Amino acid sequence: MATSMDLDGRPIKPITICMIGAGGFIGSHLCEKLMAETPHKVLALDVYNDKIKHLLEPDSLTWADRIQFHRLNIKHDSRLEALIKMADLTINLAAICTPADYNTRPLDTIYSNFIDALPVVKYCSENNKRLIHFSTCEVYGKTIGSFLPKDSPLRQDPAYYVLKEDGSPCVFGSVEKQRWSYACAKQLVERLIYAEGAENGLNFTIVRPFNWIGPRMDFIPGIDGPSEGVPRVLACFSNNLLRHEPLKLVDGGQSQRTFIYIKDAIEVVLLMIENPDRANGQIFKVGNPNNEVTVRQLAEMMTEVYTKVSGEPALEVPTIDISSKEFYGEGYDDSDKRIPDMTIINRQLGWNPKTSLWDLLESTLTYQHRTYAEAVKKSLVKPIAS
Repeated sequence: MATSMDLDGRPIKPITICMIGAGGFIGSHLCEKLMAETPHKVLALDVYNDKIKHLLEPDSLTWADRIQFHRLNIKHDSRLEALIKMADLTINLAAICTPADYNTRPLDTIYSNFIDALPVVKYCSENNKRLIHFSTCEVYGKTIGSFLPKDSPLRQDPAYYVLKEDGSPCVFGSVEKQRWSYACAKQLVERLIYAEGAENGLNFTIVRPFNWIGPRMDFIPGIDGPSEGVPRVLACFSNNLLRHEPLKLVDGGQSQRTFIYIKDAIEVVLLMIENPDRANGQIFKVGNPNNEVTVRQLAEMMTEVYTKVSGEPALEVPTIDISSKEFYGEGYDDSDKRIPDMTIINRQLGWNPKTSLWDLLESTLTYQHRTYAEAVKKSLVKPIAS
């Protein structure tokens, strides 16, 4: 493999990466990128490896000696510090990040996203190891604009809703709204990492993903996840489409979101890995502000795209409205709008996302249909009583 150069024209040296949560959605795509396009080695840590099995078997793969899978749960595993010591860089992707869990499993959410992250930060700091920690865009909570009167012209002013790393406040709902347990846990870890950097010299980068979308995201309930499970919005809508059910719009689907293709996002993560001088000490928002829609508009687009890729007609009534209390349970709350400001990531890494929402939905729903359609059909066939 030819020697690559970093953004400042220096040769990129091969490193060893300890990747916690390597078997998940983001981890699987990042492992693919690292194996296919770099000389780096990966110590892949996770409880499951289903999404990266194609990278681990057979032994004849060209990168077989550059990826090792370690089956462990970081909660209480004595091997964690040793694996972090073996690596030059630790990437922490481990999290509970499904909105349906935030107010129904708040303790698990807080422990997973805060308590379980503490040893990772501690070991990186004590052993002088670089850390790339994955946080969330949810740390911003609600926009300032959401507290303005609905008819206020200031709601259209970007200063009241575009989210910046170094200027936007973090505004959460009341404590009774346990939906914010996730955001608060993630923000507190960010503050811990930032303090370790300031007081103890930890080299860190914090990543705030804004709705990364693509193949292998989440699960389809009853197929490769629990039947009663509620995945994130894209997988929820995919499940409805696969089952020929109306798409459920929580509180009318008026919340606004931006969506970015996983392959675009992984490109910039690789830039962070290979350009530490530009990435250390930075908080990066990774999203695509050009792909902003309401959740209702997303449902309409997904219905149109799925009809195209599956060849199946859309339902006469493709969507139904449902209250957040009925869908998520008591204690749910939501942010109105999430649009990332791209100034810092563009300045430091020279990166902008490329893939349109239409194109990323076509790629993702083609994968969903190819992977799940037959299994869903079989699950819907009920045995006839004799």
